[in-house]
Amino acid sequence: MKILDWFSSWFKDSSTIALDADFFELAAKVHYKRLAIDTCTNIIASALSRCEFTTFNKGKETKGSLHYTLNVAPNQNQNATEFFHSVVTHLINDNECLVLQQGEELIIADSFARTVYAVKPNSYKNVQVGDFKFDKTFYEEDVFYFKLNDHNIIKVIDSLYEDYGKLLASGINYYKRKNNKRYAMKGDYLRGLTEKEQEETNALLEAQLKDWFNPDKEGSAFHFSKDLTMEDMSDGQKSTGNFGTSRDIRDLVNDVTDFVAMSLHVPRGIIKGDVSDIEKQIDSFLMFCILPLVKLIQTELNRKFYDKEQFLERSYIKVDTSQIKVVDIVQLANAVDKLFAVGGLCIDDILELLGKEPLNTPWSKKRFVTKNYQDAENLEGGEENENEAV
Repeated sequence: MKILDWFSSWFKDSSTIALDADFFELAAKVHYKRLAIDTCTNIIASALSRCEFTTFNKGKETKGSLHYTLNVAPNQNQNATEFFHSVVTHLINDNECLVLQQGEELIIADSFARTVYAVKPNSYKNVQVGDFKFDKTFYEEDVFYFKLNDHNIIKVIDSLYEDYGKLLASGINYYKRKNNKRYAMKGDYLRGLTEKEQEETNALLEAQLKDWFNPDKEGSAFHFSKDLTMEDMSDGQKSTGNFGTSRDIRDLVNDVTDFVAMSLHVPRGIIKGDVSDIEKQIDSFLMFCILPLVKLIQTELNRKFYDKEQFLERSYIKVDTSQIKVVDIVQLANAVDKLFAVGGLCIDDILELLGKEPLNTPWSKKRFVTKNYQDAENLEGGEENENEAV
């Protein structure tokens, strides 16, 4: 739109024109959405990285090559923390993640084409990792395929942000305009111009007013001709003005964060760093976000690393989530003492709960039971004998 055409829509009479400072199209700022998504992703991935993958062989915990692969180095280019952080990122952004098993290494695919079948294994083609593209077709038994939801929640967030992002961009622009200078130009300067004069005026206004009314430009100048005056029409000059503040923008950004946190089941207080009711927030985070994700990963690993017979013989992978929640040793003392008294924990178990290395000695693996407990069957028999005596 030519600037003089824009001016013509604001004429009140032949000598007065009101100028607004907005010459720019509104654009939705996607980085606010990405900030919310990436923040939630990092929180979830960080929690998952505190888990330990324990391996069992016929009910006995073992630490072999598989344990090393899952907890230390899934492949030669990534450690376990980086690997599972990437898994979570793919799951949240793409709603799915494909992991290839190449020997003893686990490699995450960046892109692939999945074909779903009803009565035969699914196939995976055009699998690409970085710049390398596999020229073979993988089948279900060759890969680990993780799917977060039936519907990609990020697409829902994107759809929501198409409208809300415009509102956010509009709010930012409104804040800029509310705090920017605006003037009314008065005089005979704009009256009865010839075509040549109009062209010259157009060039003058486009060159000077563009910077003059640009809210992102720190300073600018405007040339005043004869009989031309400008009256300050800024909101700051009005005693009853409704001033826009940066807090209004912050509230809109918080709304975006709330939408993303709600969709990914991350409590808002954890994102904001609130300490009130932190225990309840962490419990909710574990229950509705982390544990389902752990179950998803654990189940897929078990069904691919072990067959049905092995699993029924108690050979499986179990993800230990006890280290996610940091507990004060003083708060833990009573619970540990009670579990130790009933034989639920041994000395080595307690040391591992405290983040220390187990002693791995015969006495530290023994389980003890306090004498305050007795066999329920004996107690029942004793009561019957007492009744008979009476």
